[in-house]
Amino acid sequence: MIKDIMNHNADAVAGQKEMDALKKYFPQCFHADGVFDIEAFKAALPGGTTITDETSGFNWLGKNYARMLTNMDTTTLIRPDEEHNAKPENKDSQNVYISGDNLDALQHLVKSYSGKVKVIYIDPPYNTGSDGFVYNDKFNFTAEDLAKRLDVSPERAERILSMTRRGSASHAAWLTFMLPRLSFARDLLTDYGVIFISIDDNEQANLKRLCDEVFGEENFIAQFIWEKRVNRENRSETSVRHDYVLCYSRNEAESGMHRLHQLPMTEKALANYSNPDNDPRGPWKSDPAHAQAGHGTQSQFYTLIAPNGKRHELPSGTCWRFSQKEMEKAIAENRMWFGKDGNGVPRKKTYLYEKERGLTPETMIFAKEGSTNEKAKNDLKELFDGIAVFETPKPVELIRHLLKMAFKEGLAVDFFGGSSSTAQAVMEMSIDGSNMHYILVQLPEPCKPDSEAAKAGYKTIDEVGMERIKRAAKKIHDENPLFAGDLGFKHYTLEEPKEDTLLQMEQFDPSKDLLSPLGVEDFGIETVLRTWLVADGYGLTEDAEEVMLGNYKSYWKGDHLYMICPDHDFNESSIAALMDKYNGEPFSPHNIVIFGYSFGFTHREELQKNLRTLKDGNKTLTVNIDVRY
Repeated sequence: MIKDIMNHNADAVAGQKEMDALKKYFPQCFHADGVFDIEAFKAALPGGTTITDETSGFNWLGKNYARMLTNMDTTTLIRPDEEHNAKPENKDSQNVYISGDNLDALQHLVKSYSGKVKVIYIDPPYNTGSDGFVYNDKFNFTAEDLAKRLDVSPERAERILSMTRRGSASHAAWLTFMLPRLSFARDLLTDYGVIFISIDDNEQANLKRLCDEVFGEENFIAQFIWEKRVNRENRSETSVRHDYVLCYSRNEAESGMHRLHQLPMTEKALANYSNPDNDPRGPWKSDPAHAQAGHGTQSQFYTLIAPNGKRHELPSGTCWRFSQKEMEKAIAENRMWFGKDGNGVPRKKTYLYEKERGLTPETMIFAKEGSTNEKAKNDLKELFDGIAVFETPKPVELIRHLLKMAFKEGLAVDFFGGSSSTAQAVMEMSIDGSNMHYILVQLPEPCKPDSEAAKAGYKTIDEVGMERIKRAAKKIHDENPLFAGDLGFKHYTLEEPKEDTLLQMEQFDPSKDLLSPLGVEDFGIETVLRTWLVADGYGLTEDAEEVMLGNYKSYWKGDHLYMICPDHDFNESSIAALMDKYNGEPFSPHNIVIFGYSFGFTHREELQKNLRTLKDGNKTLTVNIDVRY
């Protein structure tokens, strides 16, 4: 499979995904030689469609390079943490933690979770110059190869490569880093799914333009302003008390769904409701009965007469919220309040039952709702027995506030996992009955040698993140002993094959009747199986069933039967057992997937021959053999 991916990546160019989409939906616009006919495409569009050559464009050095990366696949394998995953609290968990580069992780995730994620929250590097962001990637293109792939001059190709190799922290480098990750993130979201992205002023403007391009301007929901600090910072020329959270949906226009949910009523909001006059409609609060004059029509300017005959004139610059006829009806129905003695300023009753949907989200997120950076750091420090293991954790309260706007059940993803605040937020929301799960991704980045985390014995950031989840889960369980929800997680690590393994893959010729020196032991059966399960859409939490074919062990999941083990136990009795299963049991996988390095040519041919015989006897049966390298 990795060899197949390497061959695919060797031909990857920018725009290939878009071209594949055009071929899928507009095959009539392609000539036999593959040339795209723009005039045929125009003719296929509805009459009256406006077509223009003008474009506002958003370009930077490395944009085509970033687009090319969205057309490449990862060569990493998914290695399960078998000891951790087998523990009682983890073995049935639907939560997932991935240690690895998030671009690799996203390339795996889209194969199983495309269109299935309700909400994504990420806190990417802000590119402040002091937050450690530098662009580096693992690809070793030559300037000549890159110039050909991107259709640019060798000089421009060299400039792009220089940026990706030297560890640049420029705006262009940051955008090149973010584009493929956001493109894959968009693919993960459901049509009505949303993404929240934390950012500050360093890249806010660039991020907004990038998201407009990736998600579409029409899918912009809001730019939230979060009060991250409540105290004045006197060390700098200007005390910055806020960050931003950009929010986009996947496809609001077509989904027809509400993009954000109403927020639940807070205790403070509920405290405003009472029923001093025993109104049969229940608790209410009073709101102003007038509005700004500029918003009113002629029918909203009049003298209001209270039930006791008192005349109420409008304050300067205002109008009544209702026309005179509507106001008289509201008074008659006791929907207006004039104070206990009937002489007060007229106010409109707003009933609690009218607020059952909750509160409309506001773009200002104050510290009382989203907490602060300082509190987030102190909360994490308390969780780790007084050790400040992470410098810049995001508040659990902020993420919980955002998640509540987006979903009450389903899957949340955070591919800049950091200190795992998102995981804790999801677990805490589950206490209230929400059916949510998470997938977190974090690069195994070494902790700085002089950091508190390193001094406490943590080698990498993902170690800190996983330990935070375990400690938060224990705290939640101790405080809620009757809670029986999911507080565990499955753990996987993304691994690149070794250089000598890659070389042997390149040299292996599957057309010859020779076994490769490579074997399943070079990768691990569980690693190959999990990588294939994800690639075939079964995800990271569903397991395959062991199926014995004589003495040969295979693995069955859904529409796939996986043969990974070496073929020395695979013989005629194994083939006979396989044929019996197809003929007798409720067993009908349409794909038999073979680990090509373990199966010789003779065994593959024998299997093909028997399957042809089987299909001759059952014309409705379709079985494909998929040999993967």
